[in-house]
Amino acid sequence: MPTSATPLSALSADDLAARLTTVRAAYDELKSRGLTLDLTRGKPGADQLDLANALLSLPTSYRDRSGADVRNYGGLEGLVEMREIFADLLGVDVANVVAGGSSSLTMMHQVLTAMLLKGGPDSPRPWSEEPVVKFVCAVPGYDRHFTMLAELGIEMITVPMTPDGPDAAAVRALVADDPSVKGMWIVPTYSNPTGAVCSTEVAAELMAMPTAAPDFRILWDNAYAVHHLTEQETKSADALGLAAASGHPNRPIMFASTSKITFAGAGVAALAASPENKAWYLQRLNFAAIGPDKVNHLRHVEFFGDADGVRAHMRKHRELLAPKFAAVEEALSTRLAGLGIAEWTVPTGGYFVNLDVLDGTASRVVQLAKEAGIVLTPAGSAYPHGKDPADRNLRLAPSFPALDEVRTAMAGVAVCVELAALESLTRG
Repeated sequence: MPTSATPLSALSADDLAARLTTVRAAYDELKSRGLTLDLTRGKPGADQLDLANALLSLPTSYRDRSGADVRNYGGLEGLVEMREIFADLLGVDVANVVAGGSSSLTMMHQVLTAMLLKGGPDSPRPWSEEPVVKFVCAVPGYDRHFTMLAELGIEMITVPMTPDGPDAAAVRALVADDPSVKGMWIVPTYSNPTGAVCSTEVAAELMAMPTAAPDFRILWDNAYAVHHLTEQETKSADALGLAAASGHPNRPIMFASTSKITFAGAGVAALAASPENKAWYLQRLNFAAIGPDKVNHLRHVEFFGDADGVRAHMRKHRELLAPKFAAVEEALSTRLAGLGIAEWTVPTGGYFVNLDVLDGTASRVVQLAKEAGIVLTPAGSAYPHGKDPADRNLRLAPSFPALDEVRTAMAGVAVCVELAALESLTRG
């Protein structure tokens, strides 16, 4: 149903009641269709995974460039050829990179637990010996970052996410005088879920700002560094270079992976950090591993060849993903624009669309969608402990369903958004 150009809040009580009747009828029709659609998680679609099926017949050799047998123990830093690819993509020196297993989340968890148990190179004591440990979290943000902190008993304090990255002034105020604030998360490029890109100016300020904690860490999760949705391929800020130039080389620890590039469950993860942080990480890792899956490293090296091979591969992903994101934008614009009940992002990369609905209605939208056979991520998931104070934020993940299913699901979501808003407005 096309939208009216008149904001719902400007309609008379009688007009609101009439529109509510019309939208309820549209919702009843939606429910009658017996849909089973899922927009909950940013998983690659099967057609995206198919792009990497040649990996299943690789590697063709079991020796790396130096002649070493990748089937054997050793090589804690990972295959140098794999590290070179990550270094090029992330804009860092290969000497700063560790190539690991399949999960960058695992590497993040390793870093946090090591900081808690042992402390970092510049820590006065292990974090677990501090009275309290706090992390700054830009919201809306990545739910798995928040659940990891919650599981480890780290308190979360929020700042707004802006189009240019975390609100640097708000962060600076929190870290200046409180030594219990030990770190923060950033998804710098095409952030989850807003698609924001941390500008070089914001990154520079965060790397240079004074902090009461001498071992303050910025966990720089560059999960979507090469996941472009347009021909304009945004480059991430040079976190390591900016930190070194500001005199805080140990502040950032960077993470990335091929999880949404090749096979989501069988990719390669990487960590990049200052020489001191890298040595500290490897020292801790030495007690937990004798080396990563170098066969998988070699498999990926043969598949890509080099970083340009990754970039070419990601253009194939873009061809599959961009139409789905366009379908989300079309549905929301066609059905909700002008009503004054929803705002959404139009990302140029990444895996998500951020949708803000009328305050107090996000949970109701999720409920209505579920009853109509459309599963959405729970309202508030992009906030610590899943609690959005305004109950307005929703994260949409259009990558996994087929394009026609995205169109159907988003048309349904738009109906649910308007119905929830009308219910709220007519009650008030």
